[in-house]
Amino acid sequence: MVKIVCVTACPTGIAHTYMAAEMLEHTGELMGIEVLVETNGAMGVENKLKVKDIEEAIAVIVAADIKVEMKRFIGKPLIEVPVSDAIFEAKALLQDAIDGKYSTY
Repeated sequence: MVKIVCVTACPTGIAHTYMAAEMLEHTGELMGIEVLVETNGAMGVENKLKVKDIEEAIAVIVAADIKVEMKRFIGKPLIEVPVSDAIFEAKALLQDAIDGKYSTY
């Protein structure tokens, strides 16, 4: 199964962070993709991505409007977008990751 790891974050970390995570996870399930999402919200970092999962992923999607820890993604295919894109365009983002429409971080 294809695996994609994601990070979602917004300045207040209350709604958009979690809405984006939910959309990516739900859409991934519908597409038959394993999607793991780390959230950087009001409660801090939740579901922190494991090194093994990052290594196994075909791509990384960072949907964030604030800075997130990026060093761990060096050498990985990366799509970086505003958090709202993950809410409204989750399917397109996941498809872009599958189709190789990304740059390497």
